[in-house]
Amino acid sequence: MGRARRIPALLLAAGLALALPAQPALAQEQPATAGPVPPPLPPGTPVPGGDGPDLPYALKTACIRGHKDNIDIKNKPWGQTRLQFDSLHKFATGDGVKVAVIDTGVSRHPYLGNRLQGVGDFVKKEHKGLEDCDGHGTQVAGIIAASPPADSDIGFKGIAPRATILSVRQSSANYTATRPTTDGSRGEEVTAGNLTTLAQAVVLAANADADVINMSVNRCRPAANYVIDQGELALQAAVRYAVEQKDVVLVTSAGNTGEDNCPDSQNGFDPNNPTHIVTPPWFRDDVLSVAAMDRNGDPAPFSVQGPWVGVSAPGTDIISLDPSGDGLANLHIKADGAKNTIQGTSFAAPYVAGLAALIRERFPHLDARQVVERIKLTASHPAAPGGHDNLVGYGMINPVGALTAMIPAEQGVPPEESIDVEMTMPPAVPKDWTPMRVALIGAGGGVVLLLLTLFVVHTVRRNQTTRPEVRGQA
Repeated sequence: MGRARRIPALLLAAGLALALPAQPALAQEQPATAGPVPPPLPPGTPVPGGDGPDLPYALKTACIRGHKDNIDIKNKPWGQTRLQFDSLHKFATGDGVKVAVIDTGVSRHPYLGNRLQGVGDFVKKEHKGLEDCDGHGTQVAGIIAASPPADSDIGFKGIAPRATILSVRQSSANYTATRPTTDGSRGEEVTAGNLTTLAQAVVLAANADADVINMSVNRCRPAANYVIDQGELALQAAVRYAVEQKDVVLVTSAGNTGEDNCPDSQNGFDPNNPTHIVTPPWFRDDVLSVAAMDRNGDPAPFSVQGPWVGVSAPGTDIISLDPSGDGLANLHIKADGAKNTIQGTSFAAPYVAGLAALIRERFPHLDARQVVERIKLTASHPAAPGGHDNLVGYGMINPVGALTAMIPAEQGVPPEESIDVEMTMPPAVPKDWTPMRVALIGAGGGVVLLLLTLFVVHTVRRNQTTRPEVRGQA
């Protein structure tokens, strides 16, 4: 029987993607950002290294625990129906593919079985990524690879139910530390996780032979007149290394409004003038970012838009693994007892990461960029120039299409080229007006005869009515 579990309020702002704190800017020789395009990665930028916490974090808020109310969760999530899981798994299941989940850790769960491996931990190194005090990472992993018993009547399953999960705990809202200062004053208390440790986690996962990496974590900042900071530069170097040197598909959530400086008023529709930058999605040359859709097929109102959005996937009314037990969860329970459905771009991204795992199983010859391109080309494109907009990117993913479509570029067929062809018009054909003239003359003559006839008839009748009466003589 599936059960909903209590998840602490720190995670509960509607189940949104984890937010990372800002970091100090680099020296002024680093180029300022301009518009939606990040500055080029400076030559010789080192690949970030590290496999443990940057500070001595300690548990401040108790880990999630089970909720006393048992909820029977047997229904199939709407996202599975929309993405046609029943047909999808005829083509691939993710068997033999490794998907790294860089998140709050992944708890052991019977629906993941022996396909869960701890790879690293940037919060408490000794846990190796297999403790999830926040619950977020376990739910993300479930959407990717959960596999309930075949003889159960549970409708939920992961999109790649035979994939292997590599867990890297990179952040936690429940663990804190005091950041030291240079002047000896009491430092700021911070939660675990920042862009530098995220960059290190990407490299660690890539070096652990991950085929796909899911990052349901974001940092949002104002876009205008901002110098790229150390954390952003480190992450830019890490994702470039993962894609180009280790051939890893990188998937990230697009971000959520109301989080870490991302405004509730959205990010604007002009692709050349976003008001806020969201990282990692900003590095769209190397990262595929995912927006959230609701069950009506509309963009979820909390999903941050931007020119870097790649595709979209289900992100509302989520069912996934109970991070504090052995069942399922479909609610977040706040400390005051309020219940919220699970939603966020955090939970849209793993659908796409799982799809990437299916593609890597079915088409093992494709490199990371070709996998991303296949996902984009087969998505349900919006009615926008180039089939792309700031809200949903190239549209809702189409997993069956992604596993069955023939992509010409993958077969070595060059793309069609436009040809400059001079437009020619046929010569003008003179109009022969003779039939029209004859018809008009005939019609005119008929009208004249008709009028003349009417005139004669009218005159005769008039003369008959005015002629003097002839009387007989006596």
